[in-house]
This record gives sequence, C-alpha cells and structure tokens, in this order.
Amino acid sequence: MDSEMVKGRLKKLNKLMKKSGIDALVLTVAENVSFFTGFNGHDSWAIIKGTKVTLVTDSRYTEQAQKECLCCKIVQQDKGIAKATGEILNKLDSVKIVGVENRSSMQMFRTLKKHTKARVKASDSLAEKVRREKDSKEQLCISKAAKIAWKALDKALEQLRIGITESEWTGIVELEIRKLNSVISFDTIIAFGANGSLPHYQPGNRKLKKNDYILIDFGAKYKGYHSDLTRCFAVGKPSAFYRKAYDTVYRAQQEAVKNVRAGVKLSDLDSIARKVIADASLPVYGHGTGHGVGLEIHEAPMISKSSKDKLRAGDVVTIEPGIYMPGKLGIRIEDDVLVTETGCRVLSKDDKFGFSVPGLQTLIIT
Repeated sequence: MDSEMVKGRLKKLNKLMKKSGIDALVLTVAENVSFFTGFNGHDSWAIIKGTKVTLVTDSRYTEQAQKECLCCKIVQQDKGIAKATGEILNKLDSVKIVGVENRSSMQMFRTLKKHTKARVKASDSLAEKVRREKDSKEQLCISKAAKIAWKALDKALEQLRIGITESEWTGIVELEIRKLNSVISFDTIIAFGANGSLPHYQPGNRKLKKNDYILIDFGAKYKGYHSDLTRCFAVGKPSAFYRKAYDTVYRAQQEAVKNVRAGVKLSDLDSIARKVIADASLPVYGHGTGHGVGLEIHEAPMISKSSKDKLRAGDVVTIEPGIYMPGKLGIRIEDDVLVTETGCRVLSKDDKFGFSVPGLQTLIIT
C-alpha cells in the first residue's frame, strides 16, 4: 500500500460521497479504516473530508498508527471516540451533512450526533463499494493467504493419526498457520464423519477412525486479507455412496467456476451449482453458493438465489456448494475465485490440494 493507492481509493470514495450528498464520512468499521489509511489496529475511526483523512485513535494505538498510516492526520483522544470525532467535525470547513457507516452501533451514532453541529445520517456501505473491486496487489495478498493455508494443511496432515480428536487436529492446523507467521481467518471447522453435515460445526472430542471422512473449512491471513478454503478427505476406503456424493459436489463446484465471469447474474451462478446436485437426486445445500472475500471473510457480493446483483471484474468470491445428510455425511468444496471480464482465475489453486487434483483424495493413516 502506498500514497498513490490511497489517493486513488479516496477519489472513488469521494465520488460516492458526492452522489449521496455527504460532505464528510466517518468510517467506524476496522477493515474500512484500514483500507483508506493503512492502519491495522482497532477501536479507531477515520474521518474522510475530500482528500483529507483524520484517524481518531487512543494511546494504545498512537505509536502503531504513526508507523502505519498514510496520507492522514492522527488525533489521539481520551474523552470517548464519538465525542472526539464530533468535535473534530465541528472544526472542519463546509461540513453540513456527515455520513456515518450504517454498521455503527446506535449508541455511537447518537453520541456523535449529540456532539456535532452538522446533520448526521447513516451512509449505505460506501466504503465497501470501493473495496469490492480488488486490485492486483489485493489479489496477490489473497493468493498468498491461500498458499499459507495450504502449506499449513500439508504439515498438519503429516501429524494426523487414527484416534486423534477433531479439537486436537484443529489445534495442530492452527499452530502450523501461526508457524508461518500468519493467523487464522476464522475459527477453523474440522469435522470427522457425519459431523460434516453441520456447516458451521465446532470441533469436539470425536476421534478419527480407521475408515472415516474429514471436512476441513479453514483459512489464513496475509497483510490483512483472508483466504477461505474447504476440502474433504476419505480416510481408508470410502463407501460408494460417499464417493458419488463427493464427485457430485466436485462437479457442481467445477461447473459453477466455469461460468464465473463479469456480467453473470449471481442468482444464475447459484442455480448452476444447485442443478448439478439436484440432477443427481441428492439433497441440495441450504446456504449460499458463495460470498465475497477480502479484508473481511464475508463481504459483497453474496451468491444466492435471492441475489439481484451481477458479478463484476475484480470481485473475489468463494464457490462452495455442498451436500449435507444428517447422521451420514457432509461434503463441501470451496475455493477463492477472481472474476475477470472474460472468465476467472482460481486464487486458491494449489498443486497438491487444488484444482490440479481431480476427484476424491484418500488418506492412508496409521
């Protein structure tokens, strides 16, 4: 991130602010603050007024902000961030209408409104609209985050053994990510056997068996950007039914990825993946087919049957169809995909666990 990049982002944001009739914008979401300032701390707000950016923080983060921030003034406050922000806004010229991110708490909104003379109104995800199109550096960060995750999984698989619990192996996976100077993108989901039928399962004391199945949904971060990946493995000899279900999910994901390109309706992409599973007379998943990923693990756009939007060049989305059968199995395959004008590029591709390895992978473990 450099000053020219920040200026370019601010230019796009100011166009949206002008269109919304906003003289100044208060960013309260940490990822949005980071995107426009370079600051990676928390509990800090950014005030955007034209090309001028003010970071409002406190003594815990001042030193960090001085090292990380680009093109912005840093104000250390000790009276409450909403009150301090209001007082700063009162000193800015020609600020009659202030936008505040609609993800802010009602309490903070009311406090800010109380301490500024300007009219305060909720803004509709303006920063997120600028963030949606990922530039080449952001794309590279997501790709590197995926590579870290794959390297960690490779090391963790070497430590997998019969009798290990889901929780134990989760700890190993997350430790390997830490060893690579990264952190997890979200709480790792590792489910053995039928536990995979719970999409947001929390690893427990279920032990790995000689003939079993593993679902792992995990990710790592690189320079603030997330990866989000899911893979399934068979331990020992898989049943014919599990193989059929896996192959169906795999085909559903591949078919959806083939159709990723700018201009495609999100609802159509969702339908493409679901149709493959329905045509195989298997239960169709209830969650969306994917979501945007970047500085946040879930961001725009959302790929679902109710989505009204279309894919745009620069979107990075997950493609993650699945089959869930309570008491029997759960299978999901997920990758991070960059949308281009003519097609797509899989950012999470890996020689060992990515698209270059078709079909179900069977692990021989002792």
